[in-house]
Amino acid sequence: MTEFKQTGMNDTANPVITQDALAHLGDGRLAYVRPIRSEDVANMFPQAPQIAPGLTLFALHAADGTPIMLTDTRESALASAWSNELEAVSVH
Repeated sequence: MTEFKQTGMNDTANPVITQDALAHLGDGRLAYVRPIRSEDVANMFPQAPQIAPGLTLFALHAADGTPIMLTDTRESALASAWSNELEAVSVH
């Protein structure tokens, strides 16, 4: 069951999903792709080598926000999701 935490004055119109609910969303089969700046890579992927600043890269994340992989194209991230039997969803 999905849990929603409601906050703010407009609670019903803008429910916020809890971290716990995200962890169970899609039963571990959902992922999303997010563009990131190369300057932010070390925070998400501490094991990654140093990357030149000013680049846009793409990170594949589990539904709960856990970073899974990093690549230089959105298409590669989506292909990685598909090859790992994950369903990539749009996040707005």
